[in-house]
Amino acid sequence: MIRAWFFVGMLFCSPAGALDQSHAQWSALLKKHVQVLEGGKASRVRYAGMAADKPALERYLGELSAVKQAEFEGWTREQRVAFLINAYNAFMVQKVLTRYPDIKSIWDFGKIFGNPFKDEFFQLLGSKRSLDWIEHENLRKVYREPRVHFALNCASIGCPMLREEAYRGADLEQQLSEQRLRFLSDRSRNRLRGDRLEVSKIFDWYGEDFKPLEIYLARFDFALADDRAGREMISKNRAKISFLDYDWALNDAK
Repeated sequence: MIRAWFFVGMLFCSPAGALDQSHAQWSALLKKHVQVLEGGKASRVRYAGMAADKPALERYLGELSAVKQAEFEGWTREQRVAFLINAYNAFMVQKVLTRYPDIKSIWDFGKIFGNPFKDEFFQLLGSKRSLDWIEHENLRKVYREPRVHFALNCASIGCPMLREEAYRGADLEQQLSEQRLRFLSDRSRNRLRGDRLEVSKIFDWYGEDFKPLEIYLARFDFALADDRAGREMISKNRAKISFLDYDWALNDAK
């Protein structure tokens, strides 16, 4: 009897319609439509498959949009960060689908008028929001978590890979650390050539989040170089840093 009353009490204490913190719906879509490449260091998205499963994507986005500010503020820091990363990535997929398959780059929407990052095209936490609002006003400004740069996917080949599962508050530390390692180990984005360390343009655009950059990269010499000599060059800051061009082509797995 006590157990029965406890269970009923838990039902009444749990907020109606509370968001599933495992983000299982988004995970199911990612596992089905994200193609992992390069031994887990990169990925492509089957946008045609996402389009076929658009009703499931819209249901998930609807649940994100239904979250109230008060509910959001009651979560742990990790749950809030995971929510924002998942929202960014899922709404980005939705944005691509509005033009797919007639889209070659996210910039097809426009760089001034129709800018996909500045356009307030979705509802989140009670207001119309943009992708830039999630990234710059929250993840960078409020939470100051530089590893989000390895988790947010801008639907482009040059971007860090779209992870094949949703981010979850309970696993966020492990997931973000793994994403950082995957990104730094991807030789199409970061590599040592001779005495030059060629790294992603992300480290140029968001240098203030990684400063001093030489020290930051030296911590991950084991991921950035494939031999001991190269790792030593990076760890002792003897490699000259340069930034690679960014590939804005759509990350489509056709």
